[in-house]
Amino acid sequence: MKIAIIVPCYNEEAVLPETTQRLTAVIARLVESGAADEGIVLYVDDGSRDKTWELIERFAAETPCVAGLKLAHNRGHQHALWAGLEWAAENVDAAVSIDADLQDDETVIADMVKLFRGGADIVYGVRRERKTDTAFKRTTAQAFYRAMNALGANVIYNHADFRLMSRRTLQALVSFPERNLFLRGMVASLGFPSAIVYYDRRARFAGESKYPFKRMVSFAVDGITSFSTQPLRFITYVGLVFIVVSLGVIIYALARHFYGHTIEGWTSLLVSLWFIAGVVLTALGIVGEYIGKIYIESKARPRYFIEKTAGL
Repeated sequence: MKIAIIVPCYNEEAVLPETTQRLTAVIARLVESGAADEGIVLYVDDGSRDKTWELIERFAAETPCVAGLKLAHNRGHQHALWAGLEWAAENVDAAVSIDADLQDDETVIADMVKLFRGGADIVYGVRRERKTDTAFKRTTAQAFYRAMNALGANVIYNHADFRLMSRRTLQALVSFPERNLFLRGMVASLGFPSAIVYYDRRARFAGESKYPFKRMVSFAVDGITSFSTQPLRFITYVGLVFIVVSLGVIIYALARHFYGHTIEGWTSLLVSLWFIAGVVLTALGIVGEYIGKIYIESKARPRYFIEKTAGL
């Protein structure tokens, strides 16, 4: 059995030496225990601007079980991870995806492999708690998972992109044609036998988070609009509610007119107009998100281009 550990990287020079040391140790333990015949740590450099690729080239030259792919342009975490998984689908029996920041516990990879050998095609790494997150991030993340499940998207609660996938699930995944990638939902939709490994998430070893608030919001919008049409249906419901409200206002206005009372209240009128205008613009924005995704998918451009490789 050959296993790959796929690590997307973007400006990770501060953490990469420690990450390489820990992940190569994981590979060595798997081989020594007989859980795997061979393994490889595959870094995917997502157009880093620091010395990330130089370090990957150096580690690949020094260590036989380290290799790298360098994307020609920054395409985002999900596309970088996809590039690694696409390579793994043709070259290994199973692949584990993990972030370079060492917040996910790499020691549970051995447990993932054990469950894989026991028949699970997908093994999800799920956080027990979110103690290392700020209160704001913890609250918004939990709200995101609840919203996704409420909208009909089947995602694993407290699971990010730390998982093991078998070769057949990798090949099934890369057959998906879409360019708008939300791997947490895509993997869960495959339907193959799965299992869960729980772990405690650590604080980031070094460097800065690559997911500021703006990118987290963008990721959440992509996830919701990629796997659910409920927001579009919600617009319809809101429209029906406003029709009912407007009928009530019309009846009230006519009654006041027939009884000879003038309609007072410019303030209430202006507030109503502003509120309705806001709802209309929000509805247009939601529809625009879906139209934008259709536009991107219709062009069917390549997801990424590989500029260089190392150790392959």
